[in-house]
Amino acid sequence: MLGFSLALVVMLVALIGTIVPALPGTPIALAAAVAHRLYFGNTGVNNTVLVVLVLLTLLSLVFDFLASVVGAKKFGATWRGALGAVLGGIIGMFFSLPGLILGPFVGAVLFELLGRQEFRKAAQAGTGAVLGLLLGVIGKVSICVLMIGLFATNVIFRSVN
Repeated sequence: MLGFSLALVVMLVALIGTIVPALPGTPIALAAAVAHRLYFGNTGVNNTVLVVLVLLTLLSLVFDFLASVVGAKKFGATWRGALGAVLGGIIGMFFSLPGLILGPFVGAVLFELLGRQEFRKAAQAGTGAVLGLLLGVIGKVSICVLMIGLFATNVIFRSVN
């Protein structure tokens, strides 16, 4: 049970990592499940659940990457604004939480203005990028909670049988 408890603690850190920019949340949860399987062998989490956890991790990474772009596009951004949201998000990662929030906004607005878009339309694109970013966080948290639930349910079920 100590190994299971330790894996769950690491997964809870991963859940925090879906919100905190410095920690890669779902990859940490996946690593905890893989480590649990490697250490406990056939009594650990099964292969099917590990495959599902890998797929959920990939889904969360894609979801996180595309969320700002989709949000910006829904609010009327052109390809320039979508590109600016992505680049702003990447640059914003180096400036902690304020950078992560402001980066996509500033990037989308700046690139829209460079494309000769009026400021109001450019600001709408930036707002969409931020809303997409927030949707991405909600999605990552949801996926991570699902991963933790799958892992815990599978390990408990296998230990009872």
